[in-house]
Amino acid sequence: MEWQQLIGFYHTAKLGSFTKAAEVTFRTQSALSQQIKALEEELACQLLERIGKRKLRLTAAGESLWRFSESILKEYDRLQEELNEIKDLQKGYLRIAAPFTTLYHLFPGILKNYLAQFPQVQLNVLDRSQQSVIDLVKNGEVDLGLALESMAPKDLVRRRWQPVEMVLLTPLGHPLLNRKRVTMKEIAKYPLILPPKNLQYPGRRTLEESIRKLGLDPHIVMESSNVELSSLYVEMGLGLSFATIVRNLPVPGKRKLAFISLSHYFKPDYLAVIMRRDKVLAPYKSAFLKILFGE
Repeated sequence: MEWQQLIGFYHTAKLGSFTKAAEVTFRTQSALSQQIKALEEELACQLLERIGKRKLRLTAAGESLWRFSESILKEYDRLQEELNEIKDLQKGYLRIAAPFTTLYHLFPGILKNYLAQFPQVQLNVLDRSQQSVIDLVKNGEVDLGLALESMAPKDLVRRRWQPVEMVLLTPLGHPLLNRKRVTMKEIAKYPLILPPKNLQYPGRRTLEESIRKLGLDPHIVMESSNVELSSLYVEMGLGLSFATIVRNLPVPGKRKLAFISLSHYFKPDYLAVIMRRDKVLAPYKSAFLKILFGE
C-alpha cells in the first residue's frame, strides 16, 4: 500500500467522486482510478461500488479502509506540527469555519493581524451556516469554529467571544422606530424576510411560533440565508427582517438601516469559539485565539 494510493482513496471516498478527488489531488481521473484498482487488488476486496453513472458508495471493506486512512492522515498532520515545533517553525495549516456575517464584519482585521505575525501558516477559512460550522468541528474537518453558544452541543469546547442579541432590521424612518418596546403583533403587520425554513435556521422557527401564538399569519415576502442580502431588501422597503448581531455593533456606513432590539423576546446569547475536546492546538494555532481574544 503506497502513501499516494491512500490519499487518493481518502479523497475519493470523502467526495464520492473520482472527478472531484482528481481535482483535489492534482491527478487525472484515470490515474486515480488505477490507484484505487491497485489497492483493491492488493487487499483482495472491493472498496467502492458505482451507483448509477456518477455516484460512488463505500463497501464494508471500503468503510474500514476509510476510517483507517482518515486516522492516518490526521496523525500525519499532527506529526508535521510536532516536527515544525522541533524545528522552531511556525508553519502549518489553520482551518477555521464561521458564518458569513462573522467573517465579513468581525474577522478581516483579525486575520490580517494574524497573517502578519505568521506568514508561513496556510489559512483555510470557510463561510458556512451555523449548523455546518458545528458539523465541521465535530467531524474534525476544521480546527476552530465560530457559532452561537446556544446552538453548540455541550460535548464541544465553547469559549465565549462576543455577546450578541436578536434585532429587527427596518429601513430608516420606519414607524416602529418610534415605539419604546416593539411587540410581535406589531411586527406581524408588515411583510417579513426570513431565513429558509429548515433545521439550520432555528431562529425562524422561534419567530414563527411567537407570531402564531397570537393567532396571526405572517406574510413572508422573501426567504434569504444571507443577512447582507436580507438587509439590502429591507433598505428597499420590501419587508422587515431579523438578525443576530454583536451587541452595540454600529450600522455600517452608508447603510439606510436601523436596528430594534428584541431582547425582551429572546434570551441573551454569545458568539463562541468552538472546538473538539480532544483537539490539541499547536502554538501557532493557539496564537490565533490570543489575537482573537486580545490577549
